[in-house]
Amino acid sequence: MKKQLATKPNKLNFFKVRQPNKPPPHFEYIHIPQKYNLETTIQKWIFENLKGRFYVGKALHVDQTNKIADALRIGFEEPKELSYFTLACPHLKY
Repeated sequence: MKKQLATKPNKLNFFKVRQPNKPPPHFEYIHIPQKYNLETTIQKWIFENLKGRFYVGKALHVDQTNKIADALRIGFEEPKELSYFTLACPHLKY
């Protein structure tokens, strides 16, 4: 007797289209100051906790003092996933 999977596999992961190589213009983005090497840990957290398409990459961003600074650009296709990410991701608190 075969056991069934507890959760359904994500079809975006199966077809390897969940994370695009370039930032799509229709995604909703947030910029985080690049202080640590957070890129891989944030990607891992998103893969484990969210289901939709996302983008994580380095970018230049104009900060609050009108200076250009390195930033981590994180974007989601679904705006509700961006809201959940900003509220629930423990890596943003550091």
